[in-house]
Amino acid sequence: MYEAKLSTKNQIVIPRGARVPLGLKPADKLLVVVRGDMIILMRKPEKYSEALRGAGQAPYAGHYLQKERDSWK
Repeated sequence: MYEAKLSTKNQIVIPRGARVPLGLKPADKLLVVVRGDMIILMRKPEKYSEALRGAGQAPYAGHYLQKERDSWK
């Protein structure tokens, strides 16, 4: 975990320990996601269609869903 400080201009510097492993460079675009009292930063994808591929698939593996439906009978 790294610490960043908000400047008087409301800017932050992403610590090197987080920047280097992600390969972030100056002028890279990031998305800011607010979840309650948390902020999530992620690299902006070049193509949203590729970034979201598979996101709508059901998380149920195997026959779990069928077993649940059978239990309703």
